[in-house]
Amino acid sequence: MTEVLPLEVDRAVKAFGDTVAVGGVTVSLDHREIIAVVGPSGCGKSTLLRAIGGLESLDDGSIRLAGLVVDDGDTRVPPERRSVGLVFQEHALFPHLTVHANVSFGLRGRPRAEVDDRVDEMLGVVSLAGYEGRYPHELSGGERQRVALARALAPSPALMLFDEPFASLDRNLRDELRRHVVSALRATGTAALIVTHDQHEALAIGDRVAVMRSGRLVQADSPDAVFHSPADEFVAAFLGEASFLPIENGDGTAVSVLGPVPGASSTTHRAMVRPDDIELTDEHEGVEGEITEVEYRGTHWFVDVRLDHGISVGALAPHLDRPEIGDRRRVRLVAGHAQVPVEPVD
Repeated sequence: MTEVLPLEVDRAVKAFGDTVAVGGVTVSLDHREIIAVVGPSGCGKSTLLRAIGGLESLDDGSIRLAGLVVDDGDTRVPPERRSVGLVFQEHALFPHLTVHANVSFGLRGRPRAEVDDRVDEMLGVVSLAGYEGRYPHELSGGERQRVALARALAPSPALMLFDEPFASLDRNLRDELRRHVVSALRATGTAALIVTHDQHEALAIGDRVAVMRSGRLVQADSPDAVFHSPADEFVAAFLGEASFLPIENGDGTAVSVLGPVPGASSTTHRAMVRPDDIELTDEHEGVEGEITEVEYRGTHWFVDVRLDHGISVGALAPHLDRPEIGDRRRVRLVAGHAQVPVEPVD
């Protein structure tokens, strides 16, 4: 028997006039899994989420929720019948209703005692127990977003959808709220798809990270896989700082200026290294170059080194070892780290 998954998207297509926003995306979501969908503005990630939630209709392909077809071009189930919870950047709370009334909005028709118990449970999950009598204007931005999360979770949806839920918050509050959201999803066992433009957020949240570009799903894998083994140069550059080094192939070996490139084929022309793969050294080994950029990041210094070969690489230096622009230094790969062969962008 085929397992019924919370979400199955098969070759989904959505266009607006001549612009293809989603171009044949296929992705599924496992039980209790969180997928972070990331990509640049205009890549189609929010359109994909809106189609799953029923706010946009597909032009081709299909969407199944808990095994049921909700959109295949002919059948289209309205949003309110999809058992999906939606949380957007705007909290969209009812300003004239208390926290209790906002959270219980999707529970109308149930016995009062059951509603009260569920509201108490959800406010506990989002760490807002005791806030039921307050109004939205009495809450901080992060608290309002947590109320919106509790309201979406209260009806026990099969799937949660988040569209840039933390984008309007400052960095510290974003990190705090992100932890609340993930904790709430884990506590309730709810599968979720979270759209974000923030690469660091995607890597921190997702059991898998799905990277989109120009309406296509380029790669969907675990956070460490998409970061350390990107499908192509676009994924590599989008998910973090990366340097790309030309590969020379000959005599059955592939090398760059920093040494051998394991796993490179004869048709692979570039290798990727992250700044934490490279260290500065005053010893004789390594490749010499000149520091052209220095940026202090608290726990370390980021430096850009223009190698004598004419290629620039990013590297990290300890926060107590302040480098200076114009310094001549050697760089080498950190022991145990390796360059990763990457394919060009299609």
